[in-house]
Amino acid sequence: MLAPHIRHAYVLSLVQVGFVLDSVWIGGLLTLLPWGLLADRIGERSVLGMGLGGCAVALVGAAYAGSFGLLVVLLALAGAAGASVNAASGRAVMYWFPAAERGLALGVRQTAIPVGGFVSALALPALGLENGLLFLAGLAAAGAIFGAAVIHDPEASEDVLQPRKIGETLRDGRLWLLCSGSTFYLVAQIALTGFVVLFLYDERGLSRGEAALVLAGVQVLAAALRIGGGRWSDVVGSRIRPLRLVGLVSSATMALVAVLVSAPLAVLIAALVLAGGFAMAWNGLSFTAAAELAGRARSGAALGMQQSALAAGGAVVPPVFAAVVSATSWRAGFAIAAVFPLGGVFLLRRLSA
Repeated sequence: MLAPHIRHAYVLSLVQVGFVLDSVWIGGLLTLLPWGLLADRIGERSVLGMGLGGCAVALVGAAYAGSFGLLVVLLALAGAAGASVNAASGRAVMYWFPAAERGLALGVRQTAIPVGGFVSALALPALGLENGLLFLAGLAAAGAIFGAAVIHDPEASEDVLQPRKIGETLRDGRLWLLCSGSTFYLVAQIALTGFVVLFLYDERGLSRGEAALVLAGVQVLAAALRIGGGRWSDVVGSRIRPLRLVGLVSSATMALVAVLVSAPLAVLIAALVLAGGFAMAWNGLSFTAAAELAGRARSGAALGMQQSALAAGGAVVPPVFAAVVSATSWRAGFAIAAVFPLGGVFLLRRLSA
């Protein structure tokens, strides 16, 4: 949502904007697994309070960054600190809900991302860069206070007969397959959610606010699909089968966007919202599957590992996608991104449904 503001304020190329988006992923890549291990050791409350508090401080600094380099560093620090919420909140849900309800619960938990994106899409374009970053810092600070005050660390029985050792969890081939497949899914998600505002602003003549409203529509659909997908996985007793189907639909709808790049605006926007919703629909299913593979006692480590894999992919995709678009076209960029969910589906075929 702030990409056009950042590009204007620092006079950046599309590839440089990709590196700005990249910085948050790189920061998270360095800390996601340590945060997960720490959550397993000291509990969710402390991890959420420390991490989101640090994120708020870094975002305040980013709001007043005097150079492109300093902005990238501070956003990376914000990503590193904010990554605490991924493993900690997911681990809490693992303890609070039984397996028959966990898909829905984690699907609801994962709607925090599209809901946050919806709020940001409505608020940030009007606030501008400095005030927008301060707004995000305020939200992070509120999350830190809420997490420290409300989250509790309950005792619960383990889902498996014996708690697994940390090394066994991190070497689990099934978890590596899940991480790899999910990272392939991520390409389509970043291509749309990270660049749709710039695409509509630069190529189709929408204002920043109008383009952000399209992204807000994506977030609404994504939230509904995450909840529905989680509930569906509870009913069928599988996370992997719904996850594979979502990947197929994500690839198909992303390919449709590539075909419709020059279509009438109303048709293109409908395709973007549909493709963006499905490109984000898989996260809750993947999140639940990773936690359940490890069991409750090691869920923080498993989620940290999975999110680290996603952060590694997220660190690569924005600048590469921007470079592909700059060298070819938006149509080619979207078409290439559509192939990656199919690769994820292929990898996930090796996991039992």
